Amino acid sequence: MATTYTPPKVWQMNNENGGQWASINRPDAGARFEQALPVGEHALQLYSMGTPNGQKITIMLEELLALGVAEAEYDAHLINIGDGEQFSSGFVEVNLNSKIPALVDNTSEMPVNVFESGAILLYLAEKFGHFLPNELQQRTQVMNWLFWLQGSAPYLGGGFGHFYVYAPEKFEYPINRFTMEVKRQLDVLDKQLANNTFIAGNEYSIADMAIWPWYGNLVLGKTYNAAEFLEVNSYRHVQRWAKVLSERKGVQRGRIVNRTWGEDWERLEHRHSAADIDRVLSKR
Repeated sequence: MATTYTPPKVWQMNNENGGQWASINRPDAGARFEQALPVGEHALQLYSMGTPNGQKITIMLEELLALGVAEAEYDAHLINIGDGEQFSSGFVEVNLNSKIPALVDNTSEMPVNVFESGAILLYLAEKFGHFLPNELQQRTQVMNWLFWLQGSAPYLGGGFGHFYVYAPEKFEYPINRFTMEVKRQLDVLDKQLANNTFIAGNEYSIADMAIWPWYGNLVLGKTYNAAEFLEVNSYRHVQRWAKVLSERKGVQRGRIVNRTWGEDWERLEHRHSAADIDRVLSKR
């Protein structure tokens, strides 16, 4: 029988019980060391890592470049969250929340800092006029699903992913709780995609770019090694959609940026030009 936990009157941080990320997790915000962020030659400076949240933005930027939007050229600097680089004074100045990704747009005299992946997608869509419909009803559907992802993904990553993969011990209750929720979410997506080519309708949008790095990678067996456990093949409409997006040039290029793991052809720590991605993908 599992030992019952009785919460103390006042919670205290226990460094011995945090699992894989205990060394960087703390209950306070702010800079932990002084270090300026690197700055490349392009107006758009991205500070990120190739996690699902990071992939959203690099996929968006590569999709814009594939459309011929030259102003979407960018420098992508790796922020290694496992090493705590998100707590540098430079990064905290851009994003006090110390989470990747963060974007600085130096197009104008006054730089614009943008953080939270959903906000960055929306900012880029509005700035460049792509992947977000102008018509109110269609635009609203895209926004519905963008916000759905922002609210749902923490149950997949911080919930299921943490307890199924990263927690120091396997506990039945949280794994069951978050597995049930992730399967419910997959069923929501499957029902939506049964009647739609893409997430928010028949047009590819920032909703797809937001959702694919989390749920597309999941059903394609590229995250958490949980495909069999979650019976992902049963979500056939999500499978169809995930495979279609995985064949897009922008997705293939964007998913490898700021990535430090995987095969040689899918790891690119820093991106400063299209040639950087070409060089890595040539290793396939």
